[in-house]
Amino acid sequence: MKVFSITWYEKLRKLDYIVLFAAITLAFVSLLTLAGAAHDYGVKYFYIQLAAMVLGTVTMTIISTIDYEDVAEKFSIPLFAISVFLLVLTLAIGTGDGNKSWIRFEGIPIGIQPSEFVKVMYIVTFSRHLHMHKDTINTLKSLLKLGIHAGVIIGLVMLQGDLGSALVFVFLTIAMLFAAGLSIWYLLGGATAVALAAPFLWKMLKPYQQLRILAGFWPETDPGNKGFQALMSKNAISAGGFFGTGFSGGTEYQKVPFAHTDFIFAITGEKFGFFGAFVVIAMLVILVVRALVLAHKMQGSYASYMCVGVAAVIIAQSAENIGMCLAKLPVIGITLPFMSYGGSSMLASFCLIGVIQSINAHRGKYFFERQKS
Repeated sequence: MKVFSITWYEKLRKLDYIVLFAAITLAFVSLLTLAGAAHDYGVKYFYIQLAAMVLGTVTMTIISTIDYEDVAEKFSIPLFAISVFLLVLTLAIGTGDGNKSWIRFEGIPIGIQPSEFVKVMYIVTFSRHLHMHKDTINTLKSLLKLGIHAGVIIGLVMLQGDLGSALVFVFLTIAMLFAAGLSIWYLLGGATAVALAAPFLWKMLKPYQQLRILAGFWPETDPGNKGFQALMSKNAISAGGFFGTGFSGGTEYQKVPFAHTDFIFAITGEKFGFFGAFVVIAMLVILVVRALVLAHKMQGSYASYMCVGVAAVIIAQSAENIGMCLAKLPVIGITLPFMSYGGSSMLASFCLIGVIQSINAHRGKYFFERQKS
């Protein structure tokens, strides 16, 4: 299988500009939302988000020119080691509200959430690992090895107390395993085991823990405490109507604690209405569809699993974030890709798109299709 020589210009020319447009549009809507709410939160959030967007765009461009195959084949083990180191370091010195997800440095106004970047490295390393076992993926030996790989990362994230990120890792792991050919019977067996164990696990929970779960799905059961944030968010979105209250309008979102982070969709919904919310959802759908289309084109290689992993992250985070903003899903602290305020979230989102762009840029380097190699 002979390889073409690809110049930087050719790589950039082969980028998926539909994906680029969707990502930039989401980031722009985020900036517009933060600018419109600057009288409530201050202009610093706008400028930090703008800087993260610029840095993210540059990082995405650089990643797109790097051959994903070289990285996966030569650096999978180092990337896994770096991921473990970052998560262990976060456990040791991390801070957070009820968890230890952030690393902050004295005198610096912004922090780093390592798990956001570990998602990118995990997709690369787990894709490579899946490819190594694709012919024997349904054997217990292969599943044990893959389970250890996934278990180490997911376990460390759970130890941080970051349930939201842990669930994203679980979802993308299942999606990538399924894409690699894992038998549906394994997935059905796991789902059945969880369903059967649920009643027993529920009885083991303390009353306040049960209330937290109930309030997650039915916030009306505890409107003054656990369900307050979600209910206020739903009210803000409802107040926006079809076209919203305008760039400087809206007051309901001001009642949502820390709305500019995990609940930024509520601000967007009130200021720009159903139309603005539709634009955000449409752009996210475009990213997912383009990633899955590319996964189909690269079928038979671990690039396909990478694309599925990226799509899975966007699906999981978008569905959960929008669901909790609409008071339909539990509030577990998950960001909306390209939208939520935070340098780590914005930069990691662009890194994910960089992986997709790298695959696009390098998929024509072979004389023959991978399936025939």
